Amino acid sequence: MLRAEHRLADAGLFRLATRRGTRRSSPTLVTHLLQREGDAPPLVGFVVSRAVGNAVVRNRVKRRLRHLAREHVSSLPGSCVLVVRALPASAAASSTALGTDLAGCLARTSA
Repeated sequence: MLRAEHRLADAGLFRLATRRGTRRSSPTLVTHLLQREGDAPPLVGFVVSRAVGNAVVRNRVKRRLRHLAREHVSSLPGSCVLVVRALPASAAASSTALGTDLAGCLARTSA
């Protein structure tokens, strides 16, 4: 589970990150990474739409992504905002596949 200090809850930052952040995609998800000024900790938010599946499936995907993102928070640049948007293919993907896709998107963003 992500610590409270790393959870993105501000709708304005969600919108700003998805519109102006660096976008990378994979077969199961899309990441948006926005660099901010300041000394705040990195923030991570998730978007899992109804296209992914019913409520049970969406919550399962969110739990998996939260767990995987927790491992990458320490490697994120300080004061950044990361939004992870799940694609419909994420419902059928294993946790290993989601982890590989998330790591690949983050590696291409920081490169």
